[in-house]
Amino acid sequence: MDEQPIRNPYHPERFPIVIVISGPSGVGKDSVLQELQARGYPFHFVVTATSRPPRPQEVHGVDYVFVSEAEFEAMIREDALIEHALVYGQYKGVPKQQVREALASGKDVVMRLDVQGAATVKHLLPEAILIYLSAASEEELVARLRSRASDTEAQIQRRIETAQEELRCLGEFDYVVVNPEGALDQAVDTILAIITSEHCRVHPRIIQL
Repeated sequence: MDEQPIRNPYHPERFPIVIVISGPSGVGKDSVLQELQARGYPFHFVVTATSRPPRPQEVHGVDYVFVSEAEFEAMIREDALIEHALVYGQYKGVPKQQVREALASGKDVVMRLDVQGAATVKHLLPEAILIYLSAASEEELVARLRSRASDTEAQIQRRIETAQEELRCLGEFDYVVVNPEGALDQAVDTILAIITSEHCRVHPRIIQL
């Protein structure tokens, strides 16, 4: 077994880390990422590839890499994805090359994934840091889903049921961060504190892909 490296306090080397922000639909993952960017945290956000059509205001290459179902299936055959899944009848996946290039540049890598995708990444990259983002209550989560007005009632019910199932996977995560309505700054402060503490580990996480 290889000896785990120890950080030199006099000449601390900065090892880039992989952070996965996950949680149910409507919990505010996009808002958290936008605030992290607004605060100037220097990270590479992995743009997930998806076969679903873009929603209004979504930009290709920024919110998602939008591809056809045939193109996505070609990526699967070519082993070009860290993980992929069929979510609500549509493909989503994480391109490997983006992550490799970001880590090589020394930047931390942040992924926004559903709970299933987070579990897959943890299996492939055991040193990845998994953060489960939660609403303050199930009632608040339901209210957020209804306020988006982008889903049918059947889709909303399906998302609620999925959120209840995903909560049972909480034990697979490293951290849970509550993102109450109107308290985004508090949630982002907590996530930045987690990242800072991870970079102060005596035994740094070494990501290999």
